[in-house]
Amino acid sequence: MDIDTVKARSFCEKLFQAYGFTDEESKIITDVLIKADLYGIESHGIHRLVRYHDEIKSCQVDVNAKMDIVHGSPITACLDGNKAMGQLVGRQAMKVAIQKAGSVGCGMVSVRNSNHFGIAGYYSEMAAAEDFIGIAMTNTEAICVPTFGSEAMTGTNAIALAMPADPCTFSYDAATTVVPRGKLEVYSKNNKPLPDLWALDKNGRPCTDAAAVINNIIHKAGGGIAPLGGTGILHGGHKGYGLSVIVDMFCAVMSGGLTSNYVNRQPEHTGICHFFMAIDYGAFGDKTAIRAGMSKFLQELRDSKKAEGQSRIYTHGEREAELMAQREKGQIPVNEKTLEEMKDIAGELGVEFNL
Repeated sequence: MDIDTVKARSFCEKLFQAYGFTDEESKIITDVLIKADLYGIESHGIHRLVRYHDEIKSCQVDVNAKMDIVHGSPITACLDGNKAMGQLVGRQAMKVAIQKAGSVGCGMVSVRNSNHFGIAGYYSEMAAAEDFIGIAMTNTEAICVPTFGSEAMTGTNAIALAMPADPCTFSYDAATTVVPRGKLEVYSKNNKPLPDLWALDKNGRPCTDAAAVINNIIHKAGGGIAPLGGTGILHGGHKGYGLSVIVDMFCAVMSGGLTSNYVNRQPEHTGICHFFMAIDYGAFGDKTAIRAGMSKFLQELRDSKKAEGQSRIYTHGEREAELMAQREKGQIPVNEKTLEEMKDIAGELGVEFNL
């Protein structure tokens, strides 16, 4: 079913205020969540409310946490999130990266001890909005099975990159697994079998039972999601596996935090880590000319020859921008089970449920 976007935004803000976040913090967290739904990324939108509810109740998320910069240089910083809400950590860390890029041409921030921060593209697009190239990465709880393995060792480990262009910002945001865990949860809620080769059972064999795969992940029983490219090496699964390791390198190893295989192993914190980068592409030449060159290339991609039966080629971020324009003042789809979860959370927090 569909719900009014404006009402959904207001409802989420009130929920986070009820947890004890300030009005401004509640707006930031909600903005990241709703942006995912506006972009059509249901797995990272208000579907995630129940996860955040559980993590706040269990004190894995500290509503009153203050972030610290524990190491820095003119172009780098290492930030300790101290169990703060991931969206707040992510926004602050990217702001630091942007400030450094404005001063010296590049800013890089590695983060430890954070939490789930929503869609990585939100933060890379923050930099693009300031006329920089933005990069954002995050590790997650181990969910990805290495090529030829049967035990999840790396996370969904998303990579996002955004660069200003006309008429639409280039914005790439993708997991290094075939799909994120949230996608499996959506399939499970809808009682739908997973497509072949998305996931593996505890013995490393292909599995289409979403609920079983999720249960194995939760209980560390083995199996999980295949890396980008799928199982084995025939379709490049080893490349997705390598990318997931690279994300852990920048997010966890550089910050002194937890790699994916240790994330969410302790009851008191998740230990999720991030990485952010802002680049002033004007350091490479005339900024106007570089932006025009990128815009020209993207348009040439759109105008290139279409496959039989196809009428359009999209560039990354274009489809999401168009969908957001439709949904922002209209409605966003929500799964009925997610709506039930939202109603239960509202009742527990004493927030009016008026969706």
